[in-house]
Amino acid sequence: MLGWREHGGDPAITKASMLNPRSLVHLRRRLAAVFLLVVIAACTAPPVQEMSDARQAVQAAEDADAATHAPEPLLKAQEYLKEAQTKLQRRAFKGARNDAIAAREQAVEALERSAAARDEQGSHTSD
Repeated sequence: MLGWREHGGDPAITKASMLNPRSLVHLRRRLAAVFLLVVIAACTAPPVQEMSDARQAVQAAEDADAATHAPEPLLKAQEYLKEAQTKLQRRAFKGARNDAIAAREQAVEALERSAAARDEQGSHTSD
C-alpha cells in the first residue's frame, strides 16, 4: 500500500482512503461508542429545568389559593413534586423528570381551576 506522499499529494486520494479496512472498522466502533456515551449522558442528566418549572408552578398555585378552590390537583402536584425530589436525590433522573412534569401539569390545572373559581365568585359579587 502506498503512503500519502508517494501519491504525490494528489487531492483525489485522501488520507482517509489510505486507511486499511480494519482501521475503518475500529474508527466506526469508536465513533459508535462515543455516540452511545453522549446519548446515555443526555438521558441521565438531572432534570434541572423540569424541577424548577414544577416548583414554580406549585408555588403559583399555592399563591393563587388553590388549596381552597382546587385542592385535589394542588395536592397531587405537591405529591408529585415530593416524589420527584426523592427520586432526584436517589439519582433516578428519568422518574424524577416524569414526576416533575406531572407535578407541573397538576399545578397548572389547580391554578386554572382556582382562577376560574375566583372569576366566578367575582361575577356573583358584582351582580
